Amino acid sequence: MTASGQGLGNVFNVIANASGISIPLTRAESVAFVSWEDDGSTILTVTEVDSTGTNSEQALDVTFTPHKSPGVGGTWTAMAEQDDTVDLGDDTTNDAMYIDVQASQLSDGYDSVQCTTDGTQLMAIVYDLHTQRSPANLASNIVA
Repeated sequence: MTASGQGLGNVFNVIANASGISIPLTRAESVAFVSWEDDGSTILTVTEVDSTGTNSEQALDVTFTPHKSPGVGGTWTAMAEQDDTVDLGDDTTNDAMYIDVQASQLSDGYDSVQCTTDGTQLMAIVYDLHTQRSPANLASNIVA
């Protein structure tokens, strides 16, 4: 077990390049997606995937409140509630977006979330892990 206070493996896991990757929520309660692009024109689409890898091909039917912020400095600002596709538009002030999907929001028969971007950088932070491990023993973040 890792020393007290270390987050990786105890509280969260990180997928650095998460666009188009199915993130299982069978070992965690939630996943946060953070995207960024210098020009602020970001579109995220969130879908759900079942345990066999079949993508619903339909945008996730949940309502969440995304947030946006400048890439450096500034504060996170709530955007209007949106479902399935989040569009930052051509916001030249705010380069980053954050959305959160909880396991309880998935439809029956689906256990994973997939977020795709229009070419922007996307990181996933899987948190509230069911089992804590040292980072070296942390299971692959794309295995259910």
